[in-house]
This record gives sequence, C-alpha cells and structure tokens, in this order.
Amino acid sequence: MRVLFIRYARVRALALPLWLGWLVISGCDNNYVPKPRGYFRIDLPEKEYVRFESEYPYSFAYPTVCRLVPDTGHNSEPFWLDMDYPLFGAKIHLSYKRVHHDLNRYLEDTRSMLMKHIPKANAIKEKQYINAENDVFGVIYFIEGTSAASPVQFYATDSVKHFLRGALYFDAVPNNDSLEPVISFISEDIQNLIATLRWDVPLQSSK
Repeated sequence: MRVLFIRYARVRALALPLWLGWLVISGCDNNYVPKPRGYFRIDLPEKEYVRFESEYPYSFAYPTVCRLVPDTGHNSEPFWLDMDYPLFGAKIHLSYKRVHHDLNRYLEDTRSMLMKHIPKANAIKEKQYINAENDVFGVIYFIEGTSAASPVQFYATDSVKHFLRGALYFDAVPNNDSLEPVISFISEDIQNLIATLRWDVPLQSSK
C-alpha cells in the first residue's frame, strides 16, 4: 500500500503543473475586466421646503427632511443654528455675526477656515450669488476630495449689518466619493437657502 501511495503521489505531482499550465493558457483567452468599486445605494427623499421665521435676524426656506436645532455648544453665539439631517448623519452649521464696520474680518475668517481643507482637497470651486434687490451677496465653495472634512462651505452678507456663514459636515469619517449623491442633495438645499435668504429686523439680542 505504501508503494502505491508513493506512485500515486508522484503522478499527482507530475499532473499538477500540467493542469495549472492548461488553466493559465485557457485563461488567456478571456479578457479580464476589473469591476468598478461599488457603494451602498442611497435612497433620497422627495423635497418640500418650508420657511424658517423666528426672532432670528434672518430667515430662509429649508427642506422638511432636516430639522433646525439652535446651537447650544460651549463656543456658540446668539442666532447660531444647525440644520440637522438625521437620515444622512449630516449637519450644516450656521454661524451669524452682526457687522460693525468689520466685514473684512469675517471674510478673512471664512478664507482661513477654507484654507484648512486645502491639504485634503483636489480642487475648490466657487459659485457667487448676487441678489441686490434683497441685499444678499454670497459665495458657495465646493471642496472636492475624498477626505475633505467639509465638502461645502458658504457665506452670505448684506455688506453692512449681517454676515451668515455655513459649513456642511458628516458624522462619519469622510469618504466623499460614496457620499456624493448626498452631498449633491444637500448642496441644492444650500443654494436654495441663499436664494431665499432675507434679512429681518430683530437685532437687539445680538452683541
């Protein structure tokens, strides 16, 4: 039995290279095409906008898919607001400043915040908004790059009294390739926010 086992092993040892060679040759006839990287499908809800009106010195239309939550963080200031998207684990942080002949300071702060994303950005594209009738002038920055922590930032101002800045963040580790449908979805809301933005009267609580 031992002799038969040795002979059988030798036959297998000789046959294995021949079989592998045939497999390699036959495989050469097929063109291998790697499959593209796939991501989970994200179902986006229908949009319906309602108007945010309160004692805040600004108002705008926002989608019902998000909820507005006053920012009560340690460093928050009056009239700061979060647009929370629980379905996507995303937030738009809105920070408001009253302008007292110091608009350039807030514009510089916005530029500094934007520059922090340069190391992980492939490109930064901007879109300007001018609505002279309602005194709304702004810029949206689209920060392209898989690992950019905030893919969209923006500001709007009347250049005299009001300055509103916003930034989109996700709760998860940034992977903006897979989040692209959601980023585009929320970018539409940001553009609509600026398009419907109005400056209102109450400013007594702002310091």
